[in-house]
Amino acid sequence: MSEAFSNQAMSEPLQQLCRLAAALRQAVQRVIIGQEQVVEEALIALLAGGHILIEGVPGLGKTLLVETLAKTISGDYQRIQFTPDLLPADITGSMVYDPSDGRFKLRRGPVFTHVLLADEINRAPAKTQAALLEVMQERQVTIEGKPLPLAPPFMVLATQNPFEQEGTYHLPEAQLDRFLLNSRINYPSQAAEQALLERLLSWKQPLANNTDAAQAILAAADLPKWQQLLLEVVVDQRIVRYVLALVRKTREMEQFAVGAGPRAGIALLVAARARAVLHQRGYVLPEDIKALAPAVLRHRLQRSPAPEIDGLTSDDLMAQLLQRVPLPRE
Repeated sequence: MSEAFSNQAMSEPLQQLCRLAAALRQAVQRVIIGQEQVVEEALIALLAGGHILIEGVPGLGKTLLVETLAKTISGDYQRIQFTPDLLPADITGSMVYDPSDGRFKLRRGPVFTHVLLADEINRAPAKTQAALLEVMQERQVTIEGKPLPLAPPFMVLATQNPFEQEGTYHLPEAQLDRFLLNSRINYPSQAAEQALLERLLSWKQPLANNTDAAQAILAAADLPKWQQLLLEVVVDQRIVRYVLALVRKTREMEQFAVGAGPRAGIALLVAARARAVLHQRGYVLPEDIKALAPAVLRHRLQRSPAPEIDGLTSDDLMAQLLQRVPLPRE
C-alpha cells in the first residue's frame, strides 16, 4: 500500500533527518519509560516546530519529558508553574527600574528559552493564560510596546490537569488552537511501571528526576534547518482529500457544536509529515492521518450537549469520525 502513495526516492538530507529522528526517539525513551505515544507526539511537535498540550494527572512524567527533550537538542529549558496569582509579566518579563543608574532595564521572562514547560496551565485565569498567545503564535514578546523576537527554536509544552479537579480554568479557544497537538498521558502499564521501579534502584538520588541517561543529539541552533526538510516529505493528493474530508465532516456531524477550522487541516498535514519521518518514510500514509487525528482535532472541537449527556468522550467521537470517512484507496 505504501508504494501507492509515493514512488519518489528520499534525498540524502531527508534520509539524514530520518536517522536523526530515530536517534531522538531512542534518546528520549532511555529516560521516559512506558509512554511511547506521548513521546512520539512530543517529538512530532518538536520536529514540526509546533506546540503540544498534554493532559493528565500529576506525577506521570510530564516535567521529566520536557527536561529530556531540551537535553536531546542541547537547548535551554524553563518552567513556569501556573497558579491563580500568576501575572502576565511573570511569563513575558517587564521593565525594571535600576536605581544604580536611574534607568529602566529589561528583565526577560522565562519565555526566552528553547523549550518552555507551562506546568498546570489551566490553574491560572484566562488573562494570564492569554499572555502566552502572542509568544506561541508570533514567537515574540511585546514589552512596553517594543517587540522582542525569541531565538529559534522555541517550543511550548503545556500540561493541564483534568477539568474535574478543583481550581482549574478552561483555556481560551484562541490559545487552544495554537497547540499543534493535544496529547493524553495515562498511567503506565504494569510492566513499564515495574521497569521504572527497577531502574530507580540504580539512581544516586532516588527521589530526583534523573536525566543522566539522556544524550544530546543535535545543537538547538541546527533544529530549524532540520525542520525545514519536512517540506520534502511527499503528500499525495489523495491524502490531502482525506484530510479535507475529515475536517469538513466535523462541521456536518451533529455531535459537534463547533467543527474544526482550516487550521486543523494544516496541522494534520504538518504533523503527518513529522510522523512519517519518525517512521523512517519520505511520504505520508493514511495511517499517519488516522493516528494523529485525535491529537490534532480533539482540542479544536466542541461537543454538543447530547454526547455529553450520553457520556461520550471526545475520543469516542473521534472514533466515530474516523469510521464515517473512508480511507483513500490505492
